[in-house]
Amino acid sequence: MRNHASLWEGAIQPHIQTELPGPKTKALIEKDSHYLSPSYTRGYPLSIKRGYGAMVVDMDDNLFLDYCAGIAVCSTGHSHPAVVQTIQEQSAQFLHMSGTDFYYTVMAELAEKLATTTPGTPDKKVFFGNSGTEANEAALKLARYHTGRKGYISFYRSFHGRTFGSMSVSASKSVQRKHFMPLVPGVFHAHYPYFYRDIFKSETPEACAEACLNYIEDYIFKLLTPPDEIAAFIVEPIQGEGGYVTPPPSFILGLQALARKHGILIIADEVQAGMGRTGHLWASQLYPGFEPDILTSAKGLASGMPLGACVARSDVMNWEPGSHATTFGGNPVSCAAALKTFELVENGLLDNVRVQGPYLKARLQALADRYDVIGEVRGEGLMLGIEIVESKVSKKKAPDLRNRIVDDCFYHGLLILGCGENSIRFSPPLVICEEQTDSAVRILETVLQQLH
Repeated sequence: MRNHASLWEGAIQPHIQTELPGPKTKALIEKDSHYLSPSYTRGYPLSIKRGYGAMVVDMDDNLFLDYCAGIAVCSTGHSHPAVVQTIQEQSAQFLHMSGTDFYYTVMAELAEKLATTTPGTPDKKVFFGNSGTEANEAALKLARYHTGRKGYISFYRSFHGRTFGSMSVSASKSVQRKHFMPLVPGVFHAHYPYFYRDIFKSETPEACAEACLNYIEDYIFKLLTPPDEIAAFIVEPIQGEGGYVTPPPSFILGLQALARKHGILIIADEVQAGMGRTGHLWASQLYPGFEPDILTSAKGLASGMPLGACVARSDVMNWEPGSHATTFGGNPVSCAAALKTFELVENGLLDNVRVQGPYLKARLQALADRYDVIGEVRGEGLMLGIEIVESKVSKKKAPDLRNRIVDDCFYHGLLILGCGENSIRFSPPLVICEEQTDSAVRILETVLQQLH
């Protein structure tokens, strides 16, 4: 058995040397199951002792290739040396002073960076939280405050978080709502364009987009609520948990036109899609002319440190002191990590996404051409998904088969996760190289071959 140091140093390919889970991982899982909340949705039995780049070492010194990045959080890879150094330096200065009550440089500098890079005017203001759901809660509250309206329109299969407001606008899985209703009232849901293909048999993306927009006008506004009672649309520029679905530009721009027509705000939820993951700094930039009134970010924003941000035009974020606050949001260590993340993304990693994303997509598409269970490859940059079906002819969704593929890839050393009802997401750290993608696709093909 190789020792940990030789296994770790310089390795960019997976290496499994024990049965999975190994003995130390089994012991950890036993302790975890005794003390941790059963609400956590663990998948395959992965433990983690150390991570670097796109590689993860478990408690038994097995080495895995990580193509989920902590659910798209570790944007610069695990423990990027520059991010770690920044965290250490800021921690040595001070750990916390609550930006709700006092001032510190990194918080203001990060707010400036967010204001000047998000789409639209740089005349914006930023509210910091600790997570994506907190960012979306702030956005929902701000929309009510600014407009004086109470309602929201979101989209089926969307996911915006697990707190009451963000869960109310989510429509991802019924288990997430089970036992918690009633939720926040005044929320209406429409279909995200892609899924109109199944419901109304619309064949083209543009037809799906038109059907979705017409549904809002002809059904929600005419039958359920007048538009002047809707404070905001909340929409993912790419739907994440719903299956990594990219809508046509006509949908996003049409939604913006509909919002402007009725004085409704648009909240762009970029919690999963932002910070370079799509090949643009912000996924909203995939749609030229799209300028959301409010944009939310988290996950990859601070390379693994807890941070969320709600960014809005200054004329929209016009609430008075005390209207909304947080003790830990905008923590100086997290803000420093986010500033370093911006630097790394803008000075190299974004270019890497623009090379590695199309390469990964082409390799996945080549698999789809050979294997009947891959119904579709979709997404942008390093936010890619494959849909698992019984066959391309039937197009019947195969969630159990998807789960088996995800699990089997783990036992071969590849970490991936499901999304939507029957899709697999590929959201690796933005530092991946071509050799790692070749390895990931090779493992996936091995698993697909073993299905027969």
